[in-house]
Amino acid sequence: MTRTARSEARPVYVIDGSRTPFIKARGKPGPFSPADLAVQCGRPLLMRQKFAATAFDQVILGCANQIAGEMNVARVAALRMGCGDEMPAWTVHRNCGSGMQSLDDAFRNIAHGDMNLVLAGGTEALSRAPLILSDKAAGWLGKFQSAKTTGQQLAALRAFSPAYLNPEIGLKQGLTDPVSGLMMGQTAEIVAHRFGISRWQMDNYAMESHHRLAKAQEEGWLDGEVELMFAPDGTVYDHDDGVRPDSSIESLAKLKPVFERYGDVTAGNSSQITDGACWMILASEDAVKEHGLEPIAKIVDSEWAALAPEIMGLGPVLSSQPLMDRAGLNLSDIDTWELNEAFAAQVLGCLAAWDDADFCREVLGLEGKAGMIARDRLNVDGGAISLGHPVGTSGTRIVLHLINAMRRTGGKKGIATECVGGGQGGAMLVEAL
Repeated sequence: MTRTARSEARPVYVIDGSRTPFIKARGKPGPFSPADLAVQCGRPLLMRQKFAATAFDQVILGCANQIAGEMNVARVAALRMGCGDEMPAWTVHRNCGSGMQSLDDAFRNIAHGDMNLVLAGGTEALSRAPLILSDKAAGWLGKFQSAKTTGQQLAALRAFSPAYLNPEIGLKQGLTDPVSGLMMGQTAEIVAHRFGISRWQMDNYAMESHHRLAKAQEEGWLDGEVELMFAPDGTVYDHDDGVRPDSSIESLAKLKPVFERYGDVTAGNSSQITDGACWMILASEDAVKEHGLEPIAKIVDSEWAALAPEIMGLGPVLSSQPLMDRAGLNLSDIDTWELNEAFAAQVLGCLAAWDDADFCREVLGLEGKAGMIARDRLNVDGGAISLGHPVGTSGTRIVLHLINAMRRTGGKKGIATECVGGGQGGAMLVEAL
């Protein structure tokens, strides 16, 4: 059922936000834990505010892969950032939508009058995804540790298999849907097949993503958004380091398919595995007046949708359309779009779905096709293919960058949207101020 507009809801304003550089995972644990990442971009954000870090009503943080040493990472980060012992903080998990879920929870609590000032965001250190033992290996380890005599220990050692030394990376399981049994890249192949999206189209889109991010970095368009990070060894991280400015169709065409032997989805036209965090400050009109704040945007509405896990990449279409319907808007009325680049095939699939009359009639309930999103309004500074997709963070990042991009280009209305593993989609309608 489509939700009706909130005619009596209080306005919700965005005051400020920042993120870390996104650091590409390179086969070993990165220098920062999820809490480290959140603290590194949170401290400078809080230091430049007119109010104390203890003034928030709640701290909400999205994270899809919490590590054992930082359970309820929102509370860990809040304490380390000086929000105070009395600050309630909680962690949300909606796979790729975790960072947007934190904003949505803050948005709804403020709109309904339950809160006035909330710090919300997302964090993820995918490079620190745990290694998982097989059930047989875990059973053997349990027997060995419970052996009480030398004979029992020797018997356990004789039962040892070298295969037990091959744990599986937890991230592989996390990126596989447990219901359909498909990896996320396989769902992208299905979407590509449904809409006839070619390998050349995917690679061309991926190339553009890298070129756009490289230009944004060169022009300094991300300087006010990205905070410096300092690793324990003194290394300074000041930019998204997965970008390839020299990316070309020729270089991308050399890459082999990753998910299907005869498929078209490659590492080059897929999002990168990265570490990163992002925070945003949301406030009510009362909080704006009390603290003398200057809002940069207003969150108008949000929507979540669900669909078959096998075509999860189309989630942005199903979640964004109700936002536009409620606001009386068409695709062309949206000045700027941030559609998270999980896969080039998935982004192109969403564009094709809106331009497919049968899909729009049968799935979206429209009279005909919705039309096309102009490429100069979509992911104007690149996206997850070029800068990475730290799962719990991306939903916050795309909303923050949507606002910054609109303020730079003069846009007024924008939608940030993303597909969510497991067969969901999330979208947020924002007005720049």
